[in-house]
Amino acid sequence: MGTLHLFDMDGTLLHGSAAGVEISRQLGLEREIAELEHAFVAGRLTPLQYAQRACDLWAAELTEHHVAEAFDGAPWLFGIREVWADIRAHGERCAVISLSPSFFVERLLDWGADTAHGSRWPSVPIRQPVEPAGILSSAAKLRIADELCAQYGLTRADCVAYGDSRSDTELFAAVPCSVAVNADHHVSDLALYAYAGRDLREAYELVRTGR
Repeated sequence: MGTLHLFDMDGTLLHGSAAGVEISRQLGLEREIAELEHAFVAGRLTPLQYAQRACDLWAAELTEHHVAEAFDGAPWLFGIREVWADIRAHGERCAVISLSPSFFVERLLDWGADTAHGSRWPSVPIRQPVEPAGILSSAAKLRIADELCAQYGLTRADCVAYGDSRSDTELFAAVPCSVAVNADHHVSDLALYAYAGRDLREAYELVRTGR
């Protein structure tokens, strides 16, 4: 049997930031998105409400060029490609599951993720309303993990989860091995390992040496 490594993106692979923040920075909307992020982290906005308000912010201006610039300029952890290459070299799988828009998350496929799942926001340029059924949640992360396990012939016992915050709690509670990466209190007590820093290779090494 193999192992399925499940990575959150915002605050985990992205150090101290999120896709919405990086996209909004390209549009000069740092203050507006900071207000939304604060409300979301505090639990005053649901993932759907956050998506709706962010799309309203971006609708007039957002282009694919902005998304590409946001992705390329984002504060990614070091070593992501190397970790995913090592996972594949061990015959294992890696997936990204994020509440952020799929048009940002899926760019990580080019870095070596086997699969990448984000919320289905309207395509860019944004001209359509947000479809509630396409917006992911903490529970949806676990559902997707289960679907991937079924696809790869694995179980939850074969999973390693990497995350940092409230949206990772259900996944961390369900799998035996988890790494809190620059995490807050929502997952720090649930995680088997904890890492603070800027290099995914160091967080990944906790799993390799501890197993």
